[in-house]
Amino acid sequence: MILTLNINNKKVLFNKLKYTNQLIESKLLFSTNNIDRKWTSIPSTSSTAIPLSQQGGVHGNWVGGSNRTAWRNKPLFRRDGVDRVFRSGAEATQLLLSEANRKDAGSKEFLQSWESMVTSLSVVFERMPKYAWVMKQLLEPERTITFRVPWIDDSGISRVNRGFRAQYSSALGPYAGGTSFSSRVTISTIKALAFDTTFSTALSGVKLGGAYGGADFNPYNKSETEIQRFCQSYMTELSKYIGPDVDLPGMGEGVTSSEIGYLYGQYKRLNHQCGQFGSGLLWGGSPANAQAQGHGVVCFAKRMLEDKGLTLEGKKCLVTGSHYVALAVAEKLLEFGAIPISFSDTSGHVVELNGFNKAKFKTLQTIKSERGARIGRYILASTTAKFNDPPNVYDLECDFAFPCSSTIAITESDIAYLSSRGCQGIIEGVQQAMTNGAITAAKKKGLLLGPYRATTSAGALFYNISDKDSNNSIDYQIFAEMSSVYEELKSTSKEFNTRGDLHAAADIASFLRVADVMLVHGAV
Repeated sequence: MILTLNINNKKVLFNKLKYTNQLIESKLLFSTNNIDRKWTSIPSTSSTAIPLSQQGGVHGNWVGGSNRTAWRNKPLFRRDGVDRVFRSGAEATQLLLSEANRKDAGSKEFLQSWESMVTSLSVVFERMPKYAWVMKQLLEPERTITFRVPWIDDSGISRVNRGFRAQYSSALGPYAGGTSFSSRVTISTIKALAFDTTFSTALSGVKLGGAYGGADFNPYNKSETEIQRFCQSYMTELSKYIGPDVDLPGMGEGVTSSEIGYLYGQYKRLNHQCGQFGSGLLWGGSPANAQAQGHGVVCFAKRMLEDKGLTLEGKKCLVTGSHYVALAVAEKLLEFGAIPISFSDTSGHVVELNGFNKAKFKTLQTIKSERGARIGRYILASTTAKFNDPPNVYDLECDFAFPCSSTIAITESDIAYLSSRGCQGIIEGVQQAMTNGAITAAKKKGLLLGPYRATTSAGALFYNISDKDSNNSIDYQIFAEMSSVYEELKSTSKEFNTRGDLHAAADIASFLRVADVMLVHGAV
């Protein structure tokens, strides 16, 4: 049966029988009005994945070229009575960057995350202008909470710190994200981490939103009783804004299982509802499977290298950081036959030129399990270890780098060191482990890059993995999830012609997952 459709004043022949099966599979509805006919997409229940840009047409807006023109004729911003419109994706990107700099001029960390994401999305705005309006909404978190945290130290003196919680997006589900206690915590760092968490969680497929919190409190020079009193005061205020169906705070820098226990104890004391042991809200006070994020980083690297015909086995791997994520990364590297050669903290870095074997790694784990212990203590237990030699940890010979510390983020000059020392790739283990300049320089050098939006997405599984699962089952879930994420990035990179740029692909894929839901919700 042949139909003649009038689309944008053009007659198009349509073979109904030929395309019936395709219509059923893609779940497309054919709707009519008095002027023309449009394709409208609805969520598919098919197990076959639909390419990101084909939800509703070839590029997500299949209603003719006039639709794109209509969006671009709308002002993206209106400032001082002047309408700001864009004619290309690059212009949309510049408008969004300018607006962020106007609103958040002093927020260095947030602007870095925003610039990285918006720059990658230029191709999306070019094809589908409507998404620029969604990105404009994402310039602001849904809610930012700042509050006073008073507590009494061991000398009986009243102290006051500043607490934060940025609940960035609940488009995909309840807010979820880590908590950091550090003297370096500011509203800018919290907002940046909440922004990044929103998209990392989206890639995982877990139905959770994005948030992050913390306080400008350093637990490493405090007694155990002071930490407990601080955590109780912090949770007394925070408990008004969280809950099993609202926000699920988690671990982070300076927030280990001890702090989680104190936080949950106070939450339970103030509320009639509790978290399920081992999962959900503060994991019932007992974090299970905290190694998920670190193991996910290495599993992503393994899958990426296998796709390139490479392997981790026998390769020297530079690791920075020494908190639970960095230690989990090293643990998985050893399991896969790789050789971690370094660790670091705020005091410096230790190096084993021939690598950490399981015994040496166990020694380092024992040292770092003591609160406030500095990494330099390790050289007392090893005759072959070096401390702060060379002065720049990125001046070491290595095959791959796994930066798991944002305090010594890789810069553009560090890329030159790593490249000259034989480094073939960099796999980020935490947010903002590389500056935007370093990412650009690494791409120019042809280094393999594992973007943190993808590598850290396994952290979201932390909230869903049962504490009753066996280690083998957990490992399988993590590797399967990271393999799936990698395949999605490959597909997205091909679809949007980013030529193997996984950083851009991770930004695009995660953004579209959030943005498509936000479009359904409207301007909220």
